[in-house]
Amino acid sequence: MSDRLRVLVAMSGGVDSGVAAALLAEQGHEVTGVTLKLWCHGVAPAAPRACCTLESIEQARAVARRLGFPHFVVDAEEAFRAHVLQPFLDDYAAGRTPYPCALCNQHLKFGDLFARLDSLGADRLATGHYARLEPLADGTPALLRAADLAKDQSYALALTPRAALPRLLFPLGSLTKVEVREHGRRLGLALWDRPESQDLCFVPDGDYAGFIAQSQGGERGATPGPFEDSEGCRLGTHRGIIHYTVGQRRGLGLAAAEPLYVLALDAGRNAVVVGPRAALLAPGLVTARVHWLTSAPPADGTCAGVKIRYNHGGADATLHPCADGACAARFEQPQVAVTPGQLAVFYDGNRVLGGAAIERALPPRATDAAGAARATDAAPTAVT
Repeated sequence: MSDRLRVLVAMSGGVDSGVAAALLAEQGHEVTGVTLKLWCHGVAPAAPRACCTLESIEQARAVARRLGFPHFVVDAEEAFRAHVLQPFLDDYAAGRTPYPCALCNQHLKFGDLFARLDSLGADRLATGHYARLEPLADGTPALLRAADLAKDQSYALALTPRAALPRLLFPLGSLTKVEVREHGRRLGLALWDRPESQDLCFVPDGDYAGFIAQSQGGERGATPGPFEDSEGCRLGTHRGIIHYTVGQRRGLGLAAAEPLYVLALDAGRNAVVVGPRAALLAPGLVTARVHWLTSAPPADGTCAGVKIRYNHGGADATLHPCADGACAARFEQPQVAVTPGQLAVFYDGNRVLGGAAIERALPPRATDAAGAARATDAAPTAVT
């Protein structure tokens, strides 16, 4: 970037956002750091993998002091509760497995924080995400995977408002994690070797079920109920559906001739359906309303790559967008554990086309594109 920009940098207190801010300042841009005060502000200050704690805020401030740019904290706790935390709790209680990081990016970083750019006199908003932005033939930006596919975070950015893309910066998109840490060491940042956050920022110990039960203050989703096979036969008693997710094998406590996996969570009956791994294979999926990062939804029958969870390698599929905004995707090869609530992200090569929450897996009997299209007739139209 040859022109000097006024850049607002979202800083969590981790090495990635810290180095992103430091690199922009080193390049001569007018940087202002901002840390969002979220749910976990002040919680577990000694947890090295938690973010937005008092310690993390101080880490972000230390980077700003060293590089000589201002830093401030924005109270986003109310927005976080409404747009991220409560949907997370509701989804788990309803037998879904949500991906709250995408909602946090959509509503907080590239929603509320992005809306502050003009009032703060900033030209761009930058984050420490590993992703890239490149112009298309008409000059509009496209969201792409990071150069380092092992660290790529484009999946988590699929719900970013399309209108925000022209004013975003991802300074780490062309770097590897090793290079980012080296820049941090070179610039004298104390956080250069800080451990990475591995779990949700508001559940740093990874105990989702315990956090949900405590946050809800009741038994919603935590009441024991039946384990059933696909024929409805009771096999045992589960601890509450918030303890399980589709594809789970460990921790079921069921004796069987072959390994059993969670096939479905029926919140209405408080039942956990289990079966053999082969029963997890799905020929496709149906989403909620898709958030497209293209000027229009792709044509019916478009071939694309689909990721069905953050660490999924992706699968080739045929897309069938629906009039109600949902989309059916038909895989070339059946995929394991298509999980309601998780994000389905569509790719054209390295470019992110869009994403949406998964509503359900297509049943094995839907064997052709026409069947996949018909399967969307009853798809929910909830906006994501």
